[in-house]
Amino acid sequence: MLDCRLCIFLKTKPLKQGVLFIHVVKYGKLEPRGINGVDMNIGQTEKELIEVRKNKLNRLKELGIDPYPSLSKKSISTATILENQESIIEKESVIITAGRIMAQRGHGKLAFWDLEDESGKIQIVLKAQNLEKEFEIISLVDIGDFVEVSGNVFVTNAGETSIEAKSLRILSKALRPLPDKRHGLQDEEIRLRKRYLELIVSPELRKFFEQKARFWQSTREFMVKHGFIEVETPVLENTPGGADATPFVTHHDALDIDVYLRISMGELWQKRLMVGGFEKTFEIGRQFRNEGISREHLQDYSQMEFYWAYASYEDSMKLTQELYRYIAQEAFGTQKFRIGEFDVDLSAEWPKIDYVETIDKELGIDVLTSSEEDLKNKIQELKLKCEKNAGRGRLIDTLWKSIRKKIAGPAFLINHPVVVSPLAKRKSDNPELVERFQIILAGSEMGNGYSELNDPIDQSERFKEQAKLRAEGDTEAQMHDKEFVEALEYGMPPTTGFGFSERLFSFLADRSARESVIFPLMRPEQSRVANSDYQGTQNQ
Repeated sequence: MLDCRLCIFLKTKPLKQGVLFIHVVKYGKLEPRGINGVDMNIGQTEKELIEVRKNKLNRLKELGIDPYPSLSKKSISTATILENQESIIEKESVIITAGRIMAQRGHGKLAFWDLEDESGKIQIVLKAQNLEKEFEIISLVDIGDFVEVSGNVFVTNAGETSIEAKSLRILSKALRPLPDKRHGLQDEEIRLRKRYLELIVSPELRKFFEQKARFWQSTREFMVKHGFIEVETPVLENTPGGADATPFVTHHDALDIDVYLRISMGELWQKRLMVGGFEKTFEIGRQFRNEGISREHLQDYSQMEFYWAYASYEDSMKLTQELYRYIAQEAFGTQKFRIGEFDVDLSAEWPKIDYVETIDKELGIDVLTSSEEDLKNKIQELKLKCEKNAGRGRLIDTLWKSIRKKIAGPAFLINHPVVVSPLAKRKSDNPELVERFQIILAGSEMGNGYSELNDPIDQSERFKEQAKLRAEGDTEAQMHDKEFVEALEYGMPPTTGFGFSERLFSFLADRSARESVIFPLMRPEQSRVANSDYQGTQNQ
């Protein structure tokens, strides 16, 4: 038996009938494992392993077998088999299932596979007397291949639910060996670049992204349940608005104009819908900000925003508190979280924190009465980073951000100065402040809402102030959207709006933003592409 296995590694010939082996790869070096997991200590490069598999592929074609058929007759999942095994066994039903081979054991006339699909894993028992000519195919199947199996379900003497194969088909021949979870995917750069490999070897990661899907599904369910209608607004805009952010610029060939990728989830568009007669709208989609990468921030990410006519920011606070609790319970099964160094309980009281008073209390400066020079001096005193051309609003926000890092939350931050909130309605009892709130969790802002500004004259003046800041070098200041101001001149009812991004999910999961995205944007690996082992399976 040992000599038969050695011929595969040393001479790269097809396996003899009935001989199986298990191998794992450390990106470029093979650690072969024989039957029953016995290490064979024979090194072989990934390129050589690929050649072995290509030889097997050619052998399959010689036998008249299509290694990549277009159709599978799979009719039942692994999980369904395991959940209903008693009735399936009692009826002696022949089932057809399919999945990826994740392990191989056995020799001679008896072999065992671990077959895994999205729902779980099950053992396949292959006997020569049951498969006849098909048994020859077994020697051409490797770990990583997709196969279809039909047979009867039974329970082994060891108590393991299994399928006794009556027939089998190859659905997809894998030409690259799978990495070993323990060794091959330790480097974060490799894991994120080749996320599909991590998904193969880590069922936990698949469950994590299923959890993220529930996060957005529960958000959608909550909004619809509360009478909101889902809408879609433009991703390409002539004038980006709705946030203080640097936009991406691209060119529209058909119209021969430069356009921007949206920086907010259609805020100014959804407000136009309020002008047009809608009263409750929301949107979930992607938005883009051409800014720095950090543990918390990416340049493209999913966001949800809603707009609600005839309601104020106080109504939004009540609704969003209920929304966050609902999402947490549905997606995570709890409302209590450990996020970094903070313990956060969404079911607890959500206190209100005054923006101006807190800065004054913690830093000893009144941001409403202080001059820009005073603000800059305080920032220098605290050794905080701030852009050279930052305006008054950015200076104040820099001071606030140095404080919020200590707040566990959940809490509502209220009473923002007008200068940091160009789209929010002024407070009637203090026109220097606005009717705005932010949700604070684990030292960061995890949601933003306010009573929307519906005074077109006031809005126009604030846009002009923002445009002045842009002219002075503040690339995040908002542009003057004259068409939006025109829409407001037709009248918009009192409206509240609110939005949060997928950062909320990554925070509750206590993971970085990049880890919480299935395929984060990475720099191209040109060297890997150029040195690809064979065409069509390049490492990109």
